[in-house]
Formats: sequence, structure tokens, C-alpha cells
Amino acid sequence: MKKITLDITGMHCASCGMLITKRIQREPGIKYVNVNQTTEKATIEFDETKSSENSIISSIESLGYKARILSDSERSPEYENQKKQKEIKKLMNTFIFSFIFAFPALIIGMVLMLVGIDVPHRNLILFLLATPVQFIVGWDIYKSAFGALKNKSANMDTLIAIGTSAAYFYSLYVILFNPIGDQYFEAAAVLITFVILGRYLEAVAKGKTSEAIKKLMNLSPKIATVIRNGKEEKIAIDSVVMGDIVIVKPGEKVPVDGIIIEGESAIDESMITGESMPVEKKKNDTVIGATINKHGSFKFKATKVGANSTLALIIKLIEDAQGKKAPIQKFADRISAYFVPIVILIAIASFLIWYFWIGQTFEFSLIIAVSVLVIACPCALGLATPTAIMVGTGKGAEKGILIKGGDALETAHKVYAVVFDKTGTLTQGKPEVTDIISVKNMNETEVLKFAASVEQFSEHPLAQAIVNKTKEKNIKLEDIKNFKAIPGHGVEGMLKKNKIIVGKPEYVKNLLKKGFLSPRKSESNENFLSIRKLADLGSFEKKITELEENGKTVVVLCIDKKVEGFIGIADTPRKDSIEAVKMLQKEKILVYMITGDNKRTANAIAKQLGINHVISEVLPEDKAKHVKQLQKKGKVAMVGDGINDAPALAQADIGIAIGSGTDVAMETGNIVLMNNKTTDVVRAIRLSRITIKKIKQNMFWALFYNALGIPIAAGVLYPSTGWLLSPIIAGGAMAASSVSVVLNTLLMKKKKF
Repeated sequence: MKKITLDITGMHCASCGMLITKRIQREPGIKYVNVNQTTEKATIEFDETKSSENSIISSIESLGYKARILSDSERSPEYENQKKQKEIKKLMNTFIFSFIFAFPALIIGMVLMLVGIDVPHRNLILFLLATPVQFIVGWDIYKSAFGALKNKSANMDTLIAIGTSAAYFYSLYVILFNPIGDQYFEAAAVLITFVILGRYLEAVAKGKTSEAIKKLMNLSPKIATVIRNGKEEKIAIDSVVMGDIVIVKPGEKVPVDGIIIEGESAIDESMITGESMPVEKKKNDTVIGATINKHGSFKFKATKVGANSTLALIIKLIEDAQGKKAPIQKFADRISAYFVPIVILIAIASFLIWYFWIGQTFEFSLIIAVSVLVIACPCALGLATPTAIMVGTGKGAEKGILIKGGDALETAHKVYAVVFDKTGTLTQGKPEVTDIISVKNMNETEVLKFAASVEQFSEHPLAQAIVNKTKEKNIKLEDIKNFKAIPGHGVEGMLKKNKIIVGKPEYVKNLLKKGFLSPRKSESNENFLSIRKLADLGSFEKKITELEENGKTVVVLCIDKKVEGFIGIADTPRKDSIEAVKMLQKEKILVYMITGDNKRTANAIAKQLGINHVISEVLPEDKAKHVKQLQKKGKVAMVGDGINDAPALAQADIGIAIGSGTDVAMETGNIVLMNNKTTDVVRAIRLSRITIKKIKQNMFWALFYNALGIPIAAGVLYPSTGWLLSPIIAGGAMAASSVSVVLNTLLMKKKKF
């Protein structure tokens, strides 16, 4: 199977997308087709043994559209922006050309006639003014309509072509064979001009819906300072290659992604993650291209450049999301597929009823048919969903919430339960020392120092937590000899002539039972008795149990066969997790925590977070099964770190990856939270709710407009009021409806979520 993305020129509405989709699906070996009118792209997956790129492109061009595969340079956001600007400029020039002819036609053919001024050779002048508009400006409309006709289908341009051609050729008949009859040259010319104006305003408005991508494109610096041949050089950012050593000075933007090899600073990553506070960076930390260096200078090694950079990946992710259809779009597509032929039938029926049954003139009946064709164009319906998806995904990206498609954006607000992985999602993901308890002879600082002195040689996460605590407190460690790790139990070493053991309570109890721990002859039996109490569920055992019930792991410090203290270590809850749980519960959404921890530890963490539903002692590979079980009751979102939770994220209706912008995080799940905040889970759900509400508003007004406009255009009000909708007014209303839908969508930008 091969997957290609084609750039398509000439699409104007949802029915164009449906027409192209149907034509491509008729090609052999086609597995998947997604045509997006808003982005003017088609994504196609096909069997290379049965079809080819050329045959697919030819089938699209047979409809009157242009299609081609973009080169690597043309896939860039800069190219896309330039293309949109060219399209807007072309439409503006076309409108100006059309207006130059249509406006005088409107004045001569309607305004002057209404005030009783007769222009000599009026019909001939109107013919000369209308003809360039009909066949030069309207050429693309005819080409698209003929392409649809060749494939036994119809689109929006079919309605425009039939309507304006009927008005134009009837008027031509009048001036050739019936000079005393009424002509409608100005109606045809003004109508086409309105269509072009509507498309121009749509293009401008649609350009505004993708402002998020434009902002991201503008973030990237143009120049980078690199070290080559031992000298500093300023080069274009496109010339930076992997492995280059890049220098970043205070106030400068980081040119590309990389790893710091020298220096330290604080970096503003808000444009990528949405996090307002600068992030401290030091040697071996990663930096992201387009972020801003606040103070300090550093050097880093470039690891990702060009299309592989985090910024480029984010832009591509947003573009892909804006190209994916939401399920609700299928509703609009189905309506558009049947709408055009139904409208043509209504127009024909209206003509026949008024002309043959009611007995009106041919001109009167023709005007009604043309008005029905024009006012019914389903542009507004086709724009209702994709424009809202574009604005919704753009708003999310600005806040560090990357939504990977319209389907995810639509589904998110439907979830009844959110399942959180514990480690690294609800908790910090790394253990920290929370309690230091001295038995008698030492203070807490000494207990920590001696324990860390031995643990500094261990790679175990608990050992690193103890050592990190001494770094926080600037405690100098002792020199330990004969270090030995006892896997699963603890560590030991010699400090001068004293043996130090740091291990699990069970390990210490076992040593006691075997007689390895006993008082020195010069000491009293007091300390020995305390060890005995530990083994016999005495006061120390009670304290250990208390710590463990609070979700903490306990290690015991023994020096020269005496218990000197205990250290409690825990993977502490993230501050934002507590807030996120409260926010979800306020939204009436059930919150579950899933973890491999034992019930006691899991319940302790859940209690701190305020979570009432806990699924504990679960193997990573079994998480997906529990998610599937919950899905029997409704839509479920799974929140994880995007790596070990991948099966569960894939199983859930919405997979939300808590990621720092890594490739794995971006590839996993439907939504990526770039700033690692669990509260953004709630914001993503709220954004989904806002977007879907806007789509439904757009669809309502688009359908309401057509439901109201078609009967009026068909003349249902004429018998009682004498009011008739002219094709010119119908054309203006049709253009206004499309623009109003886009402007309504743009109001989303002011919404807070």
C-alpha cells in the first residue's frame, strides 16, 4: 500500500469534495480517500499493483480540477501560506475584473430603468458587458460543472452554471428574436460577481482560521550561530545540520532542537508548551527550537533540524488534524451529495408549475427557477464543520494542547469517564524523600547523610531519591568502602570500621532473626530491644505501617548492627493533578486511577488526589482490558505518558498523551498535552464542547437558511404578498450565508476554556 497527499485546485464547496472522493473511489485498488475542501488536499492510500499516482491524478483532472503531488519544499508551511495568499490575490483580481463589467450592467439594466431613464442600445450594451463575465470570469464554474456532468454527478457550480446560463441565453434570445421582451443580462453578470465575491471573502476568512499555524511559522528564527572549523559563524537556519554545535546568547531564540553541552539558562517554552513560567536548563537537558533564551549563554548539539524539529512536527500535526473530518461532517457530506440534484428538480418543478399550471409568463417562471438554483447552493453547509475544526485545533495548539483530528475533537466532550495512569501522570514519576525519622543517637541530617553515603553507589531510583535529598540540603557525603548491593533488599558498605546497612524493613527483620544484628558489648540492650520490637510488631513496625499506608516506601538505616533511623520515600502527587481531579468531578465526569501498585499504596495516593475509583495491581499489558471494560458504559478517555500506556491509549475512545513534545508522545493517542499539565485534560474536553456547539450552530443556520430561502425563491409568498426573490438578491444572500458561517466560527477565538 502507498499513501500520497495531493494538492487540489478548484474546489469550492463540500459537494466538490464528495465528487472528487467518489471519482477516486472508482479507481482500482483504492483503500482510503479523504478529500478536504478547506485545506484543498486529498489523502489517498492505494495498492500500487492496481493503481498509480498518474491514474489517480488523471481521474481528478477529468472532473475539471487540477491535482499534483507536492515536492518536499512545497510541503512547508511557508509554501502553504504563500499559496493561500496567491489564491486570495487571484480571487480579488477576478472580482475586480468582474465588478468593472457587472456594476455598469446593474446600473443600466436595473437602476436607470427603475427611475425611467432609457439608455440607447441598452440591450446591446448589456450583452457586451455581461459576456466577459459569463465566459471569462465564469469559465472555471463551467469547467467544474462539465467535469461533474461527465461523471454523472453535480456540484455547486452546476447550480450556478445552469442558473446564469438560463438567464444569459434567454436574454440573448430576447435581443435576437424578441426585442420587446425583458432581458436578464445584468442578473447573470451580477450573480457571477457575487459568487466570486463570496469565494474571495471565504478565502480571507478561512485564512484567519489557520492563524495558529501562521504564528508557529513565524516563531522560528532565521539565523543560527554555529561553531565550524573552530570559529563562530552565523548561518541560515536551513543550513544547520545534525551534530552542529550551536551557541545561544541571552534574549536569542533557540534555532533548532538539541542537547545542552555547556552552560545553563532559563528558557521560555510558552510558545510550544503553553507553560508561562521559564524552565531552568543545564548540561544534558534538551532544548526546543523557537523557544526563547531568557538569561545566560549556552552551547548545544543540534539533534533535530528542518522537518524533524519539534516545531515542524507540531505544525504538521495541526495541519493533519485540520484535514481530518469529524464524524459530524459525514452528515453534511450526505446532505450535500443529495442536495444538488434535489435542488435542480425543485427548480424545474417550480418552473413547470408557474408556467404551465399557474399560467405565468416564461420570463417569470425562468426567474423563479434561476433564483431557486442560486439561493440553494450548499456552501455554508460545507464550511460549517471544517472551519470550526480549524479554529478549535488552532486554539488548542496555542495553549499547548495538540488535537490530532476532528474525530478526537468531536468525541472528547462525550466522555463519561477519564482513566489516569498513576506514575508520571498523576504523580511526579520520580520518588522523593518525604520522611526522615531518627531512632535516638542521630539527628535527621545524620540519618540522611549516612544513608546517602552508601546509596550514592546504587542506580536504584529509591537510592537516587535519597542522594538527591542530600544535594538539596548541601550535605557532604562520607567516603564508603566495600560497597555491596543486595538485589531486592538493600545495600551495605564500610565507613572506617563501621558497617552500614540500608535496606527494606523485611530485610532488616530477617537479619535480626538470623542473629546478624546484635548490641555491642559496650552498649546496653536498649537498642537491641528496639530491633526486637521491630520484629515483634512493636512501635517501629507501627510507624512503618503508617508510612506505607500513606503510599510511601520505607528503608531502614543500620550502623554497626544498630538501627539508627528510617526514611520514607514516595512518588508524590503532582500539584495540578489534585486540581484536575476536582475540575473533572465538577464536570460530572468519573475519574479512575489505574496502577500496578498494591492496593494499600494505590488507595493512599488516590486519597491524596481525591479519586474514588481505583484499579490497582494491574500489569501494563492489562490496562487496555480494564479500559475496554469501562467502555461498555460509554466513551472513555485514557491519560498516560504516551509510551508504556500505548495499548490503553489506543483502546480508549480518546487517548490523551502527557508528553514533553517527544516523538513518541506525539505519535501516541489522539490528544497530546505539550506542557505536561493534567488540568489540560479538562481544557481539552471544554474545547471539544465549544467546538461542537459552534459546528451545530453553523449547521443549523446553514440548513435554516436553505429551508427558508428555497420556498421563498420558489415564489410561495408571491400569491399573498406579491413579493418575489430576484436572482441578484438570491446571489447576494447565498454569498452572505457562507461568509456568516465563517464569521460565526471566528467568534470561537474569543472563547475561554
